[in-house]
Amino acid sequence: MKFKFVVSTLALASLLAAGACSKQQDAAKDAAQNAAQSAQNAAGNAADAAQQAADNAKDATGKAVTATKNAASRAGEAMKEAVAPTVIPAGTTLTVRLGESISAKTATAGQSFTGTLARAVSVDGKEVIASGSNVSGEVTEAQSAGKFKGAGVLAVRLTSVEVHGKSYNLSTSTVAQAMKGKGKRSLVVGGGGAALGAIIGGLAGGGKGAAIGALAGGGAGTAGAAYTGNKELVFPAEAALSFKLKDSVTLN
Repeated sequence: MKFKFVVSTLALASLLAAGACSKQQDAAKDAAQNAAQSAQNAAGNAADAAQQAADNAKDATGKAVTATKNAASRAGEAMKEAVAPTVIPAGTTLTVRLGESISAKTATAGQSFTGTLARAVSVDGKEVIASGSNVSGEVTEAQSAGKFKGAGVLAVRLTSVEVHGKSYNLSTSTVAQAMKGKGKRSLVVGGGGAALGAIIGGLAGGGKGAAIGALAGGGAGTAGAAYTGNKELVFPAEAALSFKLKDSVTLN
């Protein structure tokens, strides 16, 4: 009887152990499945993140390429504008402020003078020569009253302008003053260009009317007339004189 009890106890213990082992196996199986599922999910998330990163990198690369192309295009346009020469057409007015006084009594033909642009020069609405740029010119005729049969003449023109440190030659109209007579009120006229020879001829011949007519009819652009006393012809320092370009000027 005792033996049977022992056997029964052993059998029950075996059954309990087997049940426990089965539960452990099931738990281990479930844990393994959960771990596999978690690993699969993590792998999927990693793949999605990698794909998103690749898409973002591709998008960023495309934007960078587009930005580079746009920058290159703008740089090319800017370079074309910088390289393309600027042409200032004939007929453009250059208003100059003299840096020194020029007198018919002391000046001589060929004498140089300096000044600065009183107003900026623009082409197609774009400023190409700044106000204050240095200019040079020369006296083309200087005859003091009393040395030329009682008449006098003073004429000047521009010869060059400095732009960004580079000097450009100019061919401009002539600005002139002429005076007839001495010891009495005399007429002073301002003009320039091809009429200058006729002015001198008219004064030398004693024909005041001829001199004025040469200015008015010679296309010289008479600036005006004023009566003065017995004074020498002078372009004072800081005086503003306007010249017109005879030929176009190309700025590089």
